[in-house]
Amino acid sequence: MSSGLATVAGRRGVGRRHLRRRARARLRSLSRSLSPKLRRRFLAVAGVCLCLAGVYQFWLRDSALVGVNRVTVTGATTNDAPRLRAALASAARRMTTLHVDHERLERAVEAYPVVRGLEVRTRFPHMLRIRVLEHHPAAIAVTDGGRVPVAGDGTVLRGLPAEGRLPTIEADGGLAGDRLDDEAALRAAEVAGAAPAALRGRLQDVRRRGDDGLVVRMREGPELIFGDAERVRAKWIAAARVLADPAARGASYLDLRLPGRPAAGGLPATTLAPVAPADTATPTPVTPVAPATPTPSVPATDPAQQVAPTTQTPPAAGTPAAQAPAPSPTAPVGEGTGAGGAAAPPE
Repeated sequence: MSSGLATVAGRRGVGRRHLRRRARARLRSLSRSLSPKLRRRFLAVAGVCLCLAGVYQFWLRDSALVGVNRVTVTGATTNDAPRLRAALASAARRMTTLHVDHERLERAVEAYPVVRGLEVRTRFPHMLRIRVLEHHPAAIAVTDGGRVPVAGDGTVLRGLPAEGRLPTIEADGGLAGDRLDDEAALRAAEVAGAAPAALRGRLQDVRRRGDDGLVVRMREGPELIFGDAERVRAKWIAAARVLADPAARGASYLDLRLPGRPAAGGLPATTLAPVAPADTATPTPVTPVAPATPTPSVPATDPAQQVAPTTQTPPAAGTPAAQAPAPSPTAPVGEGTGAGGAAAPPE
């Protein structure tokens, strides 16, 4: 095994020596192709460039000629903002506009967990502008020691004012460090921190509940079941789309564990009228026809002139009224002969 490693190292050494020999050979061939006059000019230009690079690197870069004497710090809004600006200004005045030490600036704000990052810009020859990027509160952590705002990554933001209504999360124990120690509270903070700005003010709390996992309760709206803290952004996008759909109005919860197929539950059931098959003809409604009342005949003096009453036959069952035969009227008693009449006797 050791002999194999030695062989590989030896081959690498041989390859490097070969490349160096080839590079020197090319330089010699290039110098030979140049005339003595061009060669002297080339060496003079190369010497001047090396001298300028050395002057810049070892003198001008850290010279007082380009030292920082004006520092502008913006973006700090916490109660510690005056001390934060003073620390950054003190560290910046030890630098130059040509040599900004970003690590020194970051070390100056290590004691302020509210700082998320720094944006540094220089203005030659003496001005330095620093913009402080702060964490924004995403939720209010409720602990044994009180309530304190936290960022979406679990950073504890002591002294940072919480603007607007923020959801609450429960954190076990105290907050001795700069970040949440409770794993469930940390995941809840991630869910709250990824909420869209339009929905952030409507969130009441974020908590873990049994098999549903992380659940977000809204002040006016359904519960949002996230399950875990994976694909939080996609789940919030799905929740916003469903909440904007009028068909989901009245839902008691939204299941977002599969953000590609969100489910709305608790909607009122809709009763639909039964629909007949497509090949079935719609029957015509049957209107019942009341039997006609027979008109009583006028009794005659002579028994021979008496007319028997006409009997009305009701329509057969299932026959529409429009197709039912019209009842035969009773012939009045009078002159002439008819179907139900008799001739008047001569005087």
